[in-house]
Amino acid sequence: MSERVTITPEMIRLYDEYTHVTLDRRGFMEKLKRAAGSAAAAAAIVPLLEANQARAAILAEDDPRVAAETVSWKGASGEMSGYLVKPAGATGKLPAVIVIHENRGLNPHIRDVARRVAVEGFVALAPDFLSPAGGTPADEDQARDMIGKLDAMATLNDAVATVAYLKGREDAAGKVGAVGFCWGGGLVNQLATAAPDLAAGVAYYGRTPDPKAVTNIKAAMLLHYAGLDERINAGIAEYDAALKAAGVAHEIHVYDGVNHAFNNDTSAARYDKAAADLAWGRTIAFFKANLA
Repeated sequence: MSERVTITPEMIRLYDEYTHVTLDRRGFMEKLKRAAGSAAAAAAIVPLLEANQARAAILAEDDPRVAAETVSWKGASGEMSGYLVKPAGATGKLPAVIVIHENRGLNPHIRDVARRVAVEGFVALAPDFLSPAGGTPADEDQARDMIGKLDAMATLNDAVATVAYLKGREDAAGKVGAVGFCWGGGLVNQLATAAPDLAAGVAYYGRTPDPKAVTNIKAAMLLHYAGLDERINAGIAEYDAALKAAGVAHEIHVYDGVNHAFNNDTSAARYDKAAADLAWGRTIAFFKANLA
C-alpha cells in the first residue's frame, strides 16, 4: 500500500454505526472514504476494522486440553444447535457457561472463546442463535442481516431454553452462567431478566435491558464497558441505578480509552489486549465465585 493510513476514533465510530445501526455498506464506505481522504485509504482500513477469522485462535481447535462437539437441543422456536466444549478427560459434574455470540453469529472467534472458558474448568456451550433460520452463514454481512430479522422474544426464549438444557445435562453441576459480547452482551442482560435460574451473567458492552424488568434478575451480574463506546455507555447510569434499587449483586467496569469490541482479538483496530486480559481475568474469577 503506497498510502500510510491512520485509524481514527471517527472511523471506528462509523464502523460501529454501520454494523449496529444502518447495515448500509455503500453509505459506510462513502463516509469512510471522506474520513480517510481517499478510496484507496478506505479500502486499506476496512480489513483492520472488520473481524478477520483467519487470525490465529488463542486456544486452537485441536488443543489437547479441551474436547469439543456439536450438540442440539429443543429451543422455544425450533431445534437449537451449538458448540459444546469441556476440559479433556473431565470426570464428574462441572459448572456450565453459555457463550453468546456477537451479531455475526456463531463464528470461529466465538468457538475460540468457548474453548477459553472450558479450559478454566467449565462446560461451555456456544449456541447458534441463527439455528432456527438455518444456521450462521459464512458471510458476516448476511449473518448481521439475519440477526437483525430475528424475533426478539423468540430469541430470548431460545436463550431461556438453553439455560434449562445445560442445567439438565448429566455432566453439568446445575449452576449456569452466561457471557455475551455486543449483541450477545445485550442478550445476557435480557436473559437475566427472564431466567430466574441463571446464576451469573457477564455482559461485554451489551445493550441494557428494560429497567422495569431488572427487578426480575436473580443472577449476579458483571458488566464490562469500553470507555469510548458512547452508544452503549449511554445506558450505564440507568441500568446501574435499577440494579441497585433491585438489590442485584453487580460489578461495573469501564475500560478507559478502548473501543466497543475491545475483547475481539480478530479485529486489529478495536482489540485492546490489556483491557481484554483484565476483563477476562475478572470474568473467569466471577464465574468461579458464583457458579461453585
